[in-house]
Amino acid sequence: MLLVAFFAGAIPFSNLIAQRVKGIDLRDTPYGTVSGTSIYRVAGFWPLAISGILDMAKGALGPLLAGDRWLLAVIAGGLAVVGHNWSPFLRGLGGRGVAPALGALAVTAWPGVPLLLGSLVLGKAIRETGLGGFFGEVALVPVLAITNGTHGAVAGAVVAVPMLVKRMFANSRPAEPGAAPYVRRLLFDRDPSTPTP
Repeated sequence: MLLVAFFAGAIPFSNLIAQRVKGIDLRDTPYGTVSGTSIYRVAGFWPLAISGILDMAKGALGPLLAGDRWLLAVIAGGLAVVGHNWSPFLRGLGGRGVAPALGALAVTAWPGVPLLLGSLVLGKAIRETGLGGFFGEVALVPVLAITNGTHGAVAGAVVAVPMLVKRMFANSRPAEPGAAPYVRRLLFDRDPSTPTP
């Protein structure tokens, strides 16, 4: 079940759809990620919507298979995010894990879904989607601990940690040395040369 969750999470739907619709590999875009931002920029809304639904579904698959075994369900959700972020089908590259995290949380701790989506919408409103996403990901554990107890806190942690790690390390090393670029990536999810989403 856990292998199914990981490999389902690793299917790069955004990249497959971008290649099919526009003949573009999302890793070759200025963002360098197989993400919703990238597919929206190169292919538009409908490819984004389709890939988003598929990415959420792959995040929900493992937790649904686990049924009422809550620990197995939350681990499966986390593995779907890990598979998405470091896909073996993309030689270890991938996206940021938000859509599969939404799918996993819809099954394991549903209040995490409006929290993550709301943080992204708020970030978009202030023209800092990355910063909004950071606050949403950091807030998952304490908010889900309040709404869903220990189970919720664990569910939030297993999806938040791989998302935060991916933000920092992305798909390549930063061009500049030191800790500053990693902090910038963590907070804003981009390098200075990357266009603002």
